[in-house]
Amino acid sequence: MIRDGRDEAMTAASCRGVSKRFGSALAVRSATLELREGELLALLGRSGCGKTTLLRLIAGLERADEGRIEIAGRLVEGSGTHVPPEKRGVGVVFQDYALFPHLTVEKNVAFGLPRRERRGGAVREMLELVGLADKGKRRPHELSGGERQRVALARALAPRPAVVLLDEPFAALDTSLRASVRTQVREALCAVGATAVLVTHDQEEALSVADEVAILADGRVVQHGHPMSVYARPSSAQVAQFLGDAMVLAASSDGTHASSALGSVRASGATPGRGHVVLRPEQLVVLPRGAGGVPGDVVSTEFFGHDALVTVSLAGQHTVVRSRMLGAPHHLVAGTPVSVFVKGEGTYFADPARDRASPAMMRE
Repeated sequence: MIRDGRDEAMTAASCRGVSKRFGSALAVRSATLELREGELLALLGRSGCGKTTLLRLIAGLERADEGRIEIAGRLVEGSGTHVPPEKRGVGVVFQDYALFPHLTVEKNVAFGLPRRERRGGAVREMLELVGLADKGKRRPHELSGGERQRVALARALAPRPAVVLLDEPFAALDTSLRASVRTQVREALCAVGATAVLVTHDQEEALSVADEVAILADGRVVQHGHPMSVYARPSSAQVAQFLGDAMVLAASSDGTHASSALGSVRASGATPGRGHVVLRPEQLVVLPRGAGGVPGDVVSTEFFGHDALVTVSLAGQHTVVRSRMLGAPHHLVAGTPVSVFVKGEGTYFADPARDRASPAMMRE
């Protein structure tokens, strides 16, 4: 597993070699990860990759077949131990909120507290934290989707759990609400210093709100680190293509540079031989033909308001590349002759035949 190096802090939760089968299907395969106190970790992957199963294993809603899980330094799973969910010190926020429709907002939040604490100020404190202090007497059906999600978060935070687990918490929200609600949720978690795990298949969501990202594929944690590190230095071409837009070009390397249809670029991970180089669209600069670089012709331009994606067919080659540019490049209409340049480094991967002996999980 690739993980960027950082100063060690107190570990809030950890998984070591955790596996889970459902019949003949192996949903989680020897998953290993660590969550530090006060951090938000995003479990990111395609549907069916095992991220929700791993979350349920941490919560105690499923029993692991192999491995160990510790929360706040206490073994809760493994070596014959299985601590039930209600005794693990975790709070869970489900995708469908799981609020009690017949109870008020206040009583929903109080439900997660010991009886002696329900009459204190804990409920009001939590509702103020999520910006719903004036909605305590309402019932869930009187709230918007974003408000119901924040009630669910307040209920999970009220008992002050060691770890809060969020399972696709924004999936049911309209696109226009998602960004604002996830910002509010992030601020609430930070305000109380909560440690949290967020399951999502949304790359933008993971990169924008998480302190750390763990990418799952086929039940394995294939990369774990800071979002910027994972994006800039993916552990494989497949991870690069999943985590944002990426172009994977056939290349040869001299051990420092990678030569492809876009010319020669410095490349991290370069080893002599043939393989592939990964480049991001924002690394490609498109200028009028004659400025040098690699010649090509504009195929199309997609305008998104804040930026545009320009697709270029490279002259004399069966290669199409993409450049992400700020603003509105009105001059780059289909058929325009251009020159393409690469800025920054690429990431090089040797052909699989040369790389079979490499471990699937490495550490930075």
